[in-house]
Amino acid sequence: MLNMAYADILSLNIPGAHEKLVEFAGSTPISHLMLVGAVVIQIPIFMIFLSRILNYKINRTMNIGAAIITGIFVVGGGSLYPHYIFIATIEVICLLLVIWTAWKWKPNP
Repeated sequence: MLNMAYADILSLNIPGAHEKLVEFAGSTPISHLMLVGAVVIQIPIFMIFLSRILNYKINRTMNIGAAIITGIFVVGGGSLYPHYIFIATIEVICLLLVIWTAWKWKPNP
């Protein structure tokens, strides 16, 4: 989750990044794109809490779903800057580990 924030912060410091964002946004207001990003980044944050309170079956399903949605966001909303590719690779590996771990979970006796 923190990697997503760091990747964006580093990307915004690259000369011309704002212009590329404006070009990418097209007719969509940038504030709307930022809102979508803010909503999506809340998913892994909220899952920290939900993982502690949900029952086994719902917890497992929600973790897998959250990891898939977050992975799509990381890959689909990414850039080709070397730092982003590195950070996104780490994020995707961690998300795959979340999915694998949730898939292998056994209910507590």
